[in-house]
Amino acid sequence: MSIKTFQPLHLLERWVQENNELVNKWKQQVGGGDTLGRDQSQTHLRCCSSEFHKLLMKIQGIPPLADHTQLELTVVYNACVCFTAQSQFSEAELLLTQSTERVLQVHSTSTEDDPAASDPHLFWRTVLKSVGNTALAPCVLRLLCLQWAIWLSTCQLKTIQEFQNELMSVFERLSTEVWDKGRKSSDDPLLVMDPRKLVELLQICTYIAQGAESLSEGQSSEALSALHTASSLPAPRTLIAYTHLLSGSCLAHMGRPQMALQCYRKALETDRRCLCALYRSMLIYRQLGNTQAEIQALRLLHSTLMLPSATEPPLAGTPLLSPSLLLCSQSLSSMLSVPSALSILHNLALKCVLHGRVSEGVEYYLDLLAALQSEDQHGMHAGSPPLPRLPELYLQAGAALLMAQRPADCVALCDEVITTTLELLPERVVLEEPDEECEAGSRALSGGGEDRVGMLLWTAAAYLLHGHCNTHLKDWKQAVTHYARCFNLLVKVRLKKRGFQPQIPSADMVGKQGTDLCILQRLKGLSLAGRGISFTQTDQLREALRDLQLSLQAFPECATAGLWCGEVLWRLGRRREAAACWENTWSFTPQSSEESLSVYLHEPQSGPQLDSMELRRRIQELGPLL
Repeated sequence: MSIKTFQPLHLLERWVQENNELVNKWKQQVGGGDTLGRDQSQTHLRCCSSEFHKLLMKIQGIPPLADHTQLELTVVYNACVCFTAQSQFSEAELLLTQSTERVLQVHSTSTEDDPAASDPHLFWRTVLKSVGNTALAPCVLRLLCLQWAIWLSTCQLKTIQEFQNELMSVFERLSTEVWDKGRKSSDDPLLVMDPRKLVELLQICTYIAQGAESLSEGQSSEALSALHTASSLPAPRTLIAYTHLLSGSCLAHMGRPQMALQCYRKALETDRRCLCALYRSMLIYRQLGNTQAEIQALRLLHSTLMLPSATEPPLAGTPLLSPSLLLCSQSLSSMLSVPSALSILHNLALKCVLHGRVSEGVEYYLDLLAALQSEDQHGMHAGSPPLPRLPELYLQAGAALLMAQRPADCVALCDEVITTTLELLPERVVLEEPDEECEAGSRALSGGGEDRVGMLLWTAAAYLLHGHCNTHLKDWKQAVTHYARCFNLLVKVRLKKRGFQPQIPSADMVGKQGTDLCILQRLKGLSLAGRGISFTQTDQLREALRDLQLSLQAFPECATAGLWCGEVLWRLGRRREAAACWENTWSFTPQSSEESLSVYLHEPQSGPQLDSMELRRRIQELGPLL
């Protein structure tokens, strides 16, 4: 009789001891100084979850008794923490449902079939009501915390919203008398994670996730309110930084860029690793037109992204359920995303070249090309905005080198593009009329996946830059040759409009800035202008006039062609026509900014130049135009 009386107690002690050994083993491996990589950590997690589950099977092998229920729920908590940490949410939810149903059996509370699936809110309210303020209350509240974590990890924000009052009260109850009532002895079964720390983490992560969701839906005011509450909660610095970051994004959407910048600065002051705050600051500087601040932010962002990103072992006290597991919504991920180091480097190079810091920009372009040619391509990651194709980057770098008065280096890059693409060019290219819904610059590939239009335009642009280099070196004969090669490639292109036969494109067909047709016409205009200017230097004025006039037909915005066309007319004695040509060029309003185009498509700043002041003086001396 006595043996039967003490046997359950003996089992209970053994199970408590087994649970505590597993918890202590885990804490020693992860928090006690062992250096574990991510793979090792996951292996230990799988092992622990398996051992906890085996222990749970032993405990649940007997009918649910009040004396055993606290231990059972503690083991369920430990097992579910391990399952959730491995993103095994269905396994964790199954254990939660089974264990809470056993709690209801202990308290003789009847439920519907599969109540958790039909109405999880009603089910958990029934469980909480059944345990009331008994010794089982803290055990059940811990399990509710894990259900909360699973809902958050699986982006069930509406479910959390509907259960918000109960969830937030968990924090108060676990922090005060209910928790203390549940901790009666030092011999109680141990937990792998302090539930009070877990609730603190869940609370701020919930506010952050809800704020990000509201922001993505355009509800900036609601998001700002939630984030303001979250910023005052006890939490790791990274999460507090996220609240400042998202608050800045709300203010930016509300048209308050200066206040947004202040929030981004707070995010960086809180956690210097919050690179998305630096990236968002850069976007605000761009919006405000503060180019120097934008370049400085790009430079700092690139240098930080290039730092070694060695995987650090988990620190002592690091929670099993990390913020990254709980904050995985698509809306939040997009707000926290930062382009790759190479994408930032490309932006930095281009921005420097476009805003007068050419030497700096050239060095950044050369660093970019060197990184792309290396084997590791450090700084690229999945999901980054794609970089331009390599020929495009070569041409951009070549144009920058020419602007820096390094024509020989520019020629070397142009020759590389020509060598790579020339043999692949077709005899004829038909350019389909772009759909209105297509993005600017999008191209249809050939059946073999080749960008035939792109290859032709890159090769033509390489010849154009080659001609600019010859002009810079005053080698007029070679300049004429390379400009002619550029133009001869471009005339292979025919535009096919719906319902019509392919035809030679003209300036009045050009639609969106940046489309292939726009680039084609711009290249035609620049190559003809370059050849016409070269003819003027060898006194071939009639040939020069022909090319310059054709240039203006293809690319009416070409100021260089307009001024030199007037100069040739002046030299031919057609001074009234020359004056009218100059006046028309100065009065012409460009339809678009050159900054939206690749740098090699800009009008060249090297080579022979005309002084507008001198031209205006000539017009004045000529007298008023009729």
